[in-house]
Amino acid sequence: MVLKKLFHWGFLCLFLVPFTCYDSNISNRSHLIYWSSNNPDEIEFAQWVVNKWNSRYPEKQVRFQPVPEGRSSEEVILAAVVGKTTPDVYSNMWPGDVEFYVRANTLMPLDQFTDFDSVAASRFSQDKIEEAKSRDGHTYQILWKTNPIMMAYNPKLFREAGFPNPPKTYAEFLQAAEKLTKDSDNDGYTDRWVGITQILVAWWQRFFDYYTLYIAASGGNTLLDGTKVNFYNQHSIEVFRFLQTLFTKGYFPKERMDARTDVFMHSVVATRFVGPWTITQWERQKPNGFEYDFAPVPRPTANGQTYTYGDYKSIIMFNNTKHPEKAWEFVKFLISKESDRKLLELADQLPIRKGILEDGLFKPYFEKKPKMITFAHQSQYVRGADSSPVLREIFDAISQEFEACVIYGTKSPEEAVASAARRAELIME
Repeated sequence: MVLKKLFHWGFLCLFLVPFTCYDSNISNRSHLIYWSSNNPDEIEFAQWVVNKWNSRYPEKQVRFQPVPEGRSSEEVILAAVVGKTTPDVYSNMWPGDVEFYVRANTLMPLDQFTDFDSVAASRFSQDKIEEAKSRDGHTYQILWKTNPIMMAYNPKLFREAGFPNPPKTYAEFLQAAEKLTKDSDNDGYTDRWVGITQILVAWWQRFFDYYTLYIAASGGNTLLDGTKVNFYNQHSIEVFRFLQTLFTKGYFPKERMDARTDVFMHSVVATRFVGPWTITQWERQKPNGFEYDFAPVPRPTANGQTYTYGDYKSIIMFNNTKHPEKAWEFVKFLISKESDRKLLELADQLPIRKGILEDGLFKPYFEKKPKMITFAHQSQYVRGADSSPVLREIFDAISQEFEACVIYGTKSPEEAVASAARRAELIME
């Protein structure tokens, strides 16, 4: 699977941008190359980091650029691997792809550096240290930042419907849905829904409905347990049934809403499953009288702590770097407390760092952005994606069964989950 995919991209590399596929000076360069996301806020942060570093260490210069344009950053990175033009350091790696690159032998094991254990222990709780490990026992990534998925809700709409608090369980959510979803003009058309999820079969869309709810329902489980399928269980069935009910009863719209204005901000829907990136947008654009807040996503029962999908991004080093020690020193600066504070200030992105709410260095930021405190609390209870070279294919299988069961109701939740699990097992063989 890995070799086939690399061969495919070796061919496509000929048609991609020259910078990505060819760099005749790569073996001779004395500087480091750092690629970041091409999100404008993260570009500003990355430029700050590089400028700060270069002013302090003129003998260890770093050159920065956002990941080159392409259909997706993942495709550009894969093409760069094939073309042997990868950067030394990259800070926008989805952890679900790490195992693919490990198997392709393109990543630098970070635990080879003598101070890795102390750096990791100072930043992460033990569960995050374990979560970052690859199947071969080595660590090839720094879990850098997280966007916990939570339920945004409109307190005003809930109060008007007789619910002073956001729903915690499926039963409470469905009860509120019956009151909140309505045709306000009695014209036969629904004018407001309790919530929304995009009815796309795209594999990544399941992070914002099924997968988030599955992590919450299961108390923090992910799809796989090593090389075994771990989602063929009652938790998955309950999630599918809950979502199917929302569509069957008309509480979620069966139409593509992404072409409209922000339907949550304009009170067309009462809840959304989103990350903290929405705060800046809503604060800038919210209409007069609009209220919003965040709460954990609903679960079958309200016992214990709610886990959710963490939407991680990781930092990696490619193993064709000519200056591994220098690159590791830059990575440590990239994840320093000073840099983490700047990441918050410039990009409103949460660093994965234990004790962040208790650390006085970050206190001014959270006093200025109090809604981020909710996400910082939730960030202690998040799960990422399994590290598997076939994870996208597994999510594709789940997404197709999701469409059949949840959207169109042509399969029962039991049938859909069983079929998705069987397909996942075949994919992993």
